[in-house]
Parts: sequence; structure tokens; C-alpha cells
Amino acid sequence: MSTYRQPGLVLTDRHYTVPLDHEHPDGETIELYAREIVASDRADRTDLPWLLYLEGGPGFGARRAVGPQDWIGRAVREFRVLLLDQRGTGRSTPANRQTLPLRGTPAQQAAYLGHFRADSIVKDCELIRRELTGGAPWTVLGQSFGGFCATHYLGAAPDGLATVLITGGLPALRAGADEVYRAAYPRIRRKNEAHYARYPDDVERVRAIAAHLHEHRVELPGGGPLTPEAFQSLGIMLGGGDGTHRLHLLLEDAFVPTPAGPALSDAFLEAVQTHLSYAGHPLYALLHEPIYAQGPALGHGPTDWAAERVRAEFPEFDAAKALTGDGPVLFTGESVHPWHFTTDPALRPLRETAELLAARADWTPLYDPEALAANQVPVAAAVYHDDMYVDTAHSLATASAVRGLRTWVTDEFEHDGVRAGGPRVLDRLLALARGEL
Repeated sequence: MSTYRQPGLVLTDRHYTVPLDHEHPDGETIELYAREIVASDRADRTDLPWLLYLEGGPGFGARRAVGPQDWIGRAVREFRVLLLDQRGTGRSTPANRQTLPLRGTPAQQAAYLGHFRADSIVKDCELIRRELTGGAPWTVLGQSFGGFCATHYLGAAPDGLATVLITGGLPALRAGADEVYRAAYPRIRRKNEAHYARYPDDVERVRAIAAHLHEHRVELPGGGPLTPEAFQSLGIMLGGGDGTHRLHLLLEDAFVPTPAGPALSDAFLEAVQTHLSYAGHPLYALLHEPIYAQGPALGHGPTDWAAERVRAEFPEFDAAKALTGDGPVLFTGESVHPWHFTTDPALRPLRETAELLAARADWTPLYDPEALAANQVPVAAAVYHDDMYVDTAHSLATASAVRGLRTWVTDEFEHDGVRAGGPRVLDRLLALARGEL
């Protein structure tokens, strides 16, 4: 273990070896990385309870921060915090276009990735907890997909939990991917409407960019084409508290004059590349629909590119059709499509693997409604009104199905509330879970 200091904090690197498949604990293993954080004036205390943070995603390593920023500053006033790089992410054994070919064929890669959903992540957490806390239960804070994992945790291993705090991450318990996206597109449309009401000049800016991409082949600095559909996916920014403003600033100087006529500027394309590339989080693309897969036990088939299929039910998101009229071109949101695996160089080598995951039918359900209905663990959840990423109605239905769960429904924050308003959000959830409010 390596220990080092940042302003106000002592940090320790921790490494764990866990089974790839927890059903076969003597089989292949993978490595997990986690960063312990404790306040410098409490570093010598051995009685501090633990708080495990589960990042959103899937496919993102735990947040990297310098000093006691955001919710971390509040958490270290009473906890030792563990930031886990969930399997396949961050400094844990990586899973990407460079490493997955070591698994063998695309079929073998897809089988390997079948062990990277919430059920396996929770089993990892339980192995770490028993080693780290001596068996004592800990508090879990789950953001977005981390909340999906925390909800699975409540049903699968409640004895390991002292308290559960969820921010923007109460999943539908029985819905599959089709239902998730059917609920998502109207929310995404509302975010577009709000953006264009705030920045009406962006209607023509976006139409001009989409028309240019429809008429010209444009390459991003990383080598992939910027298609109209890829450009539309910048709408994922609209789910964050300042996303509408950052999107506007990105769009406002997209074009520069050139001898051949107006062209999209290098600066614009570089910024777009940063937002659209999956090089740093390929598991997000590969596993985004499998995290919603509930399998035949709940009457669901393969995910089969649900976001792409369901999008056809919402023709207002068709950029080519929008350009034939005078209305706005709508951005899309948090969705992954087959074309991502042809336009993004970081994903192209994984196209066949992604197709196999989309075709897989034998997924197991992720949540245990009976166990959740009998829950004894204190649980509090922030539910963001009209959250673009997680359907509010689904979240509230799940809240009512988990015994004792207390909700804070707010429109003060968007999906990133735990970062934008971290100390206040964590304070509120702890008070709810402790019965202080």
C-alpha cells in the first residue's frame, strides 16, 4: 500500500484480487483498485466507520479529486471513504479495445464482460468489506449506476450495509431496456426544449452544423467521422446542471471561414472529440444496455440495441427529417447505438463483441423485490425532478417498493447534484437516513 497526502487528506492506495466469476472462486481472478481517503486530522483514528462510494456509469473509474472537494469534504468529517474503481475501470484490471483481445474471440470477450454487471460488482464489494472492516457493515453512497449497484446490494447482501445513500440512481426493478428508453426520449425532448428556450439562437446554429455534416464528410481529430447522429449525441451534456450552458458555448463559434467556404473549426472538432470519445470509458458503450437487461425470468428478450429501435418511435429525433422543415434538430441523450461502434476508433474493434452482448438473451434479473420489500437497512435517495438519465417515475415506483426508503425529490439539481451540491446533498441524505428530518 502507498500512502500520500493532499491538502487536508491522507490517501492510501489499496489493491484487491477477486474472482472473475464469483460462482467459481477458485478460477480466474482480476485485480481491483480502491483509494482510501481520510481527513488528515483523523488519520490515526481506528474507530471511524467506512463509506464506500460507487461511481456512475457503467464504465467509469471512481472520481479523482484533489483535496476535500464537494461531498468528500463532508464525508471525511465522520467516515473513512473508499473510492472503488469498479471492475474493468480506472486502475482495476482494464477492459478495452487493447486488452479485450487477450480474452480471445469476440464470443469469449462477450462472455467475459457478462461478469461486469451490478451483481458481480456487489460481490466484489462484499469481499473487500470483509477484509477492510473486519466484517462490520459500511455505508454505501451510490451515484447513478452506482445507485443501481446499491439497490442490488440491498437485496443481495443487506447484512453488509449500515446505511445506503443513493443520488440519481433508483432503477426500475422489473423494466427492461425497451421500457427504459421509451421513457427516456420524452425527457430528452423536454431538455432540448428547455435548452432552445434559453438559447434560441442555437436553433439555427445546430441546424447549420447538422446540415454541414449531412453534406460533407467531417473527420474528428481522433480519426472517426462526425456524422449528424454523432453530433446529436452531444445532448448527453443536457443532463448536467451546467450542461446547457456548456453546450451553448461549444456551439457558438463552431464555424470558421476558409478558402473553400465555411468549415467546422479545429477547436470545435477538438472539443467535440473530447465529449464524444469512448476511449476512456469503453465499458459505458459495451454495457450500457446490459445494465438494464432482466432476461427471460421477467419476460424480457435480448436488449437488441433498444435505444436505436425505440428511437424509431420518436421521429422528431431524425435529423435528416428535421432539416427538411424549419424546426429544431433535437439532440439525443444517454443512449448507445450500433453506429457508435463504427464512428469511434476506440470502439470499432469491439463491434462484434457489442453485437453479441446485444443478442444475449439469458441475463438474470438484477433486483429482488421481495427482499427489498422486507428491507431493514436505512436508505435515503435523492430523486431529481425530470432527471434526463434516470426516469423519475421509475425511481419513485422503486422507492415505494423498498421498505423504509426515504426520498428527497428536488428540482434544485440535475443528475450531477452530488457533485454540484455535494456537501448539502450528502448532509440531507444522512439526515433522512438517520431520521433527523
